[in-house]
Amino acid sequence: MTTTSEQLQQVCARIEKACTVAGRDPATVRLLAVSKTFGPEVVREAVAAGQRAFGENYVQEGLDKIATLIDLRSQLEWHCIGPLQSNKTRPVAEQFDWVHTVDRLKIAQRLSQQRPAALPPLQVCLQVNIDGGPNKSGVAPDEALALAREMAALPQIMLRGLMAIPEPQPDAAAERAVFGRVAALAARLRDALGLPLDTLSMGMSADLESAIAAGSTMVRVGTAIFGGRARASGTALAPICGQITGI
Repeated sequence: MTTTSEQLQQVCARIEKACTVAGRDPATVRLLAVSKTFGPEVVREAVAAGQRAFGENYVQEGLDKIATLIDLRSQLEWHCIGPLQSNKTRPVAEQFDWVHTVDRLKIAQRLSQQRPAALPPLQVCLQVNIDGGPNKSGVAPDEALALAREMAALPQIMLRGLMAIPEPQPDAAAERAVFGRVAALAARLRDALGLPLDTLSMGMSADLESAIAAGSTMVRVGTAIFGGRARASGTALAPICGQITGI
């Protein structure tokens, strides 16, 4: 049976290889372990293997894990990567470190207002529906600059870049092309706003190589690390590669 540590090692190796092919430093790509539907014991396995950044799609599930793993809180970085409704912004603003799925000014404003002053600014990404997928959240590319400008002016949140989940593509070349459109949009926003916008959150288990080739700085990987569904915790783990563990 493959352990979480082994699967993390395999994902690290994929990221490193993809960076080598793209002529990039592997340290420029962060690994976000998507732990949705997996219990806190599996997160502990990944932490024992060296992983530090975790993504949760469902707010309540994420909050429960943060509470259960409170002894590890200072070591971990929690990312909200699922759709966010306005009635859930307060606990997210109070408990998470990042939000990747902001696509409305109202959500950004509420996160800004509800982020405790004692905490560092909440790191946020603007989600873009880059290819107009009918079932995808995200702002339209031609509306991204106006929303990004308003978000960047809000206190207690820090706009870090863009997030995208393109529709499935027929091959790697098509994947790279659509991810390239996200990178190009980020560059336009960077120039227009005069902000670093150093984060491109794009690429998952199936297409992380294409995303890295197009400039991704953070890949969100769940299945390739944890498997297709929740499972029981494993045994002793070895540390994974340190330069892309998420912090």
